[in-house]
Amino acid sequence: MIRINNVSFKHRATPILHDVSLDIAKGGVVALIGPNGAGKSTLLSLVARLQALQTGTISVDGLPVDTTPGRDLAKVLAILRQDTTVASRLRVRELVGFGRFPHGRDRLTDEDHAIVDAAMAQFDLTDLSDRFIETLSGGQRQRALVAMAFAQGTDYLLLDEPLNNLDMYYSRALMRSLRSVADAGGKTVVIVLHDINQASAHADRIVAMKDGRIVADGTPADILTPDRLEAVFGFRMRVETIAGKPFALHQL
Repeated sequence: MIRINNVSFKHRATPILHDVSLDIAKGGVVALIGPNGAGKSTLLSLVARLQALQTGTISVDGLPVDTTPGRDLAKVLAILRQDTTVASRLRVRELVGFGRFPHGRDRLTDEDHAIVDAAMAQFDLTDLSDRFIETLSGGQRQRALVAMAFAQGTDYLLLDEPLNNLDMYYSRALMRSLRSVADAGGKTVVIVLHDINQASAHADRIVAMKDGRIVADGTPADILTPDRLEAVFGFRMRVETIAGKPFALHQL
């Protein structure tokens, strides 16, 4: 379980998070939604110790993130940030292989290579394995980065807006792959999304944030209502149910 208790955070003098508490049980897909500046990415970065805790506590399977050695934390939790940069002369296979680094081997073992192959297959990268990163489209590069995080082999996978640069086809394919690794692999996927309909289609639980606070938390049916969406995003939307899932419609 990821346990977040009474976490507040400031950037210089600007408050970003206000006394946030949240428990995320193991297994399934949890989507964080909300307008820009809501604090979603900051919360994810604090869970992964990319930024130092200021107040409150966060633990992952009982490991305090602020005191656990980085290599130990990296064996239970992987994160893909929005701004991840990689060397352009890496091949896709090499990049995905970096996900095995926390396991402490100088060279990849046969087991590591099998895990890398499985990660590339999971995210439709097998045919691109020998391509240099600099030759990929933005969407292909994004999928390679997600595969790298997946290859880390952790129980918890944190993804900050992974649908950036993906077209409709690959956005759908990536979300289906993440749903698959949660269902078949028992992993916990925590994902920041701006597309609330993707969140509804694929997440078990949606946590809505606004102004550094959690303002709603529940199933897609709980969250995707006209009143709730207006409270989060500031304008009213129509909600229709399609194949048992609520979807938001709005007019320009």
